[in-house]
Amino acid sequence: MVAASVSRQDNQAVYVLHTFPFKETSLVVELFAHGFGRLAATAKGARRPRSAMRGMLQSFQPLVATWSGKLELKTLHSLDWGGGLLLLKGEALMCGFYLNELLLRLLPREDPHQALFEYYSVTLKILASGEDLASTLRRFELKLLQELGYAIPLLADTNDAAIEANCHYHYEAEQGAIRLNNEFKHAKNGVQLSGSTLVSMANDDYTHPQTQQQSKQLMRYLLAHYLGDKPLYTRQLLMDLQGL
Repeated sequence: MVAASVSRQDNQAVYVLHTFPFKETSLVVELFAHGFGRLAATAKGARRPRSAMRGMLQSFQPLVATWSGKLELKTLHSLDWGGGLLLLKGEALMCGFYLNELLLRLLPREDPHQALFEYYSVTLKILASGEDLASTLRRFELKLLQELGYAIPLLADTNDAAIEANCHYHYEAEQGAIRLNNEFKHAKNGVQLSGSTLVSMANDDYTHPQTQQQSKQLMRYLLAHYLGDKPLYTRQLLMDLQGL
């Protein structure tokens, strides 16, 4: 059943991605909902000091929501804690806002993406633990693009030949890895990287410093390609911090 055709949903697992003012006392809430994807709903009266919903509208916390409406803008009726409060602080908090901005910019409305919802939930827990923030971001960026249907081939080049760890490649968005030769040494677009980096990324192994650096360059390039001209606000903040 298509999510947009359902008039009411009760007690669904959600995360708050963003809120912004709506009329005098209300908010529009951008939610990431399990089984429903990204959706927008009005939280009527949520800006009033005594609103029961006001204190619940916190990012990165597992919540349970009830909403209704067949149009693009739903009506949010209730929010409750989903259990297991998360505490993101410092750089981990900025990483969390970065994930949310990626979802807001790239995820189509009401496209379920259940696997991505679950991966987002796991990623938030990893961020809260403070473990290897940079590699955690690379994994999520790659998972996001793959779940959205963008082909990010890592084990074969554009000629369907297996990536060789000791060779160098030029990676082009929507094409893949091109084995490096003189023709591509000065290409304007794309990223040059080693075959070992591609293989390591395919194996979810970000332990080597070269993989960490080149995977960051690759994902930054690919995200910029799919995001278009408008840069990510949180990406610049992360770069200003420690180059995450």
